[in-house]
Amino acid sequence: MSLLHVTLPGLSLKNPIIPASGTAAYGQELAQYFDLNALGALVIKSTTLAPRKGNPRPNVTKTVGGWMNAIGLTNPGIDVVMTQRLPWLAAHYPDLPIIGSVAGSTFSEYVAVARQLTQAPNVCALEVNISCPNVSNGGLAFGTDPEVVHDLVSQISVVATKPVYVKLTPNVTDITVVAQAAVAGGAAGLTLINTLAGLQLDLATRQPTLSHGTGGLSGAAIHPLAVRMIRAVRSVTDVPIMGVGGASSAEDALEFFLAGANAVQVGAATYGNPCACRDIASALPAALAKYQLPDLMTLTRERYQAIRDEHHP
Repeated sequence: MSLLHVTLPGLSLKNPIIPASGTAAYGQELAQYFDLNALGALVIKSTTLAPRKGNPRPNVTKTVGGWMNAIGLTNPGIDVVMTQRLPWLAAHYPDLPIIGSVAGSTFSEYVAVARQLTQAPNVCALEVNISCPNVSNGGLAFGTDPEVVHDLVSQISVVATKPVYVKLTPNVTDITVVAQAAVAGGAAGLTLINTLAGLQLDLATRQPTLSHGTGGLSGAAIHPLAVRMIRAVRSVTDVPIMGVGGASSAEDALEFFLAGANAVQVGAATYGNPCACRDIASALPAALAKYQLPDLMTLTRERYQAIRDEHHP
C-alpha cells in the first residue's frame, strides 16, 4: 500500500487530495488541464432538484488572503446530472471515486436529491451541503441549528445507500455541537469547513462588491480557522474528517492531518492554478519525508490517538 493511500467509508483513495465541491464543477472543465485520475476523488458541484441560475454577476471577488463568492448554487438540476454529467465521468474516468454533493431549500428537496444521487453507479458517497438557506426557518442555514442538522441527516440517511458525509458551516458558535448532531443523525463522516460569511465594500460606489451583498470567504485567510475547527471536532468524534479551507500546498494538507483530518479538499487554490490538486498530491511524498512523517493511514491513527488522549486523559 502506498504512502498516500487513504481508506474512508465508501472510498478507497490513491491519495487524499480532492477538489472541493463547486471548484471542479462536474469534472469536464478541470479535465482540460490534467488527467483527473491524479485525484483521490472528485466532489461534484452541489446539486439541487431543479436547475438554478444562481446570483447575477459580480458573484466572485478577490479579497485580502482569499476570495469571496456568492454564486448561489448554480447547477443544471438533478435530472441533467444523472443523465449527462455523471455518465460522462463514468465513461471517461471509470476508476475515479465520485462524491455527490446534495443541496436544497427544504428537507424534502434534500431527500429527493440524495435518493437519486445515491443510485448513480459511480457515486461512492454523498456530501450534504448544510450551508444552504432553510426556507422554512427564516432563511437561516440548515447547518446552524443542531436539531435541524440531526433531523435532516437522519432523513437523508434513510434513503441513501452510500455513506453520507456532512459539510459543516463555520458560521456557528460551537461547531463541535453541530458535528455531534450530524453524527448522531447517521453521518459516516464530516467535511469541514465551508466558507465564512464576509462582506466587501467598494469605496467608490459605497456598495457591496458582490451583487448578492455578502459572500463566502475562502482561501488562505481561513486556513488557521479550519485547522482549529478540525482539531476541535476530532476531539469529540471518531468519524472520518475531510479537511477543507485554504489548503494550497502539501504542507497545508499535512497540517490538516496533524489536526485530525483523514483527507483534504482543495478549493480556492484552484482559482489561480487549475492543477493545484494534482500538484499538491505529487508534492506529498517529499513533504512526508521532509518532516519524517509516516504513511498517511499510520499518521491518521497516531494523530487520532494523540488528540483523544489530550482531551480525554
